[in-house]
Amino acid sequence: MSRRLTRPSRFWETLAVVIVKPLSWLLVKRDWRHGDRVPRTGGVIIAANHLSWTDPVLLSHFLYNNGRWPVILAKVALFKVPLLGHAVRSLCVIPVERGSSEAARSLHTAAQRLREGCAIFFYPEGTCTRDPRLWPMVGKTGVARLALESGAPVIPVAHWGAQELLPYGAKRPRLFPRKTFHVSVGPPVDLSRYAGEPPHAEVLRAATADIMAAITEQLAELRGEKAPETPYDPAGR
Repeated sequence: MSRRLTRPSRFWETLAVVIVKPLSWLLVKRDWRHGDRVPRTGGVIIAANHLSWTDPVLLSHFLYNNGRWPVILAKVALFKVPLLGHAVRSLCVIPVERGSSEAARSLHTAAQRLREGCAIFFYPEGTCTRDPRLWPMVGKTGVARLALESGAPVIPVAHWGAQELLPYGAKRPRLFPRKTFHVSVGPPVDLSRYAGEPPHAEVLRAATADIMAAITEQLAELRGEKAPETPYDPAGR
């Protein structure tokens, strides 16, 4: 497979870095912790919580500064926007068609990229959290399926502060006072007890819960608070 499918061309990579890094530095102060836990080589899954439309950009800056180009999964609708669609396609973003038979194709593509040594950036919740206190919700099982089928390590990443810059649903950022973007990386999630297990729904749900618990543990450290014992489940509300 050509390099363009696993990493952007030099032009697009340079353009993204030239735009994103100064913008990120301008918008937020940083509190980055445990960046050394991000593997510098090999296929890896980066699993993070989701708070704001700004956090994909801010987390991408963090990952890039720690040696990895993030291959992001994003809604297919972005690919249909003029100019933006061309940009995200050129930046190796993987389209996700939710609620259709095509949804599995994005996981297949992600698995291919993992074999090629990419860092797949995944939001297990699938959308910004709806938890009233902004803790991670119950995750969807796609990230667990990808991890168990590929054998790639899952690195839990939690962040806090993006929601202060641009709350979910808001259209205008809150630029002042300047916000701090906190990030903490945990050790790889131990999924060894699921090795060799068939990917039944019960196994996938349990593995997903372990991944979300690892993300939540990092977020509790950042917030200095105790996380809820039971994650918010929008399907049960």
